Amino acid sequence: MKVTVFVSPKTTVLDPQGAAVEQAIKSLGHHSIEGVRVGKTITFQMEGSDTPEIRDEIDRLCDGLLSNPVIEDYRFEIEAE
Repeated sequence: MKVTVFVSPKTTVLDPQGAAVEQAIKSLGHHSIEGVRVGKTITFQMEGSDTPEIRDEIDRLCDGLLSNPVIEDYRFEIEAE
């Protein structure tokens, strides 16, 4: 199965990269854009099927390695192949 993890800064954390991207977008004339946040996407293949145990394993991976729980939130999607 394919797992896609989306990591983004918590809403309470400043995002200087997002602010820079927002400024660049506005400099191109798109003034209605606001609140840009920049994150990362991690994809990987995993053996098994979508079960509560697999979801717990992915949660531990995300919380302990793929994101910094102090400043980032994450969510993931599982696609069966």
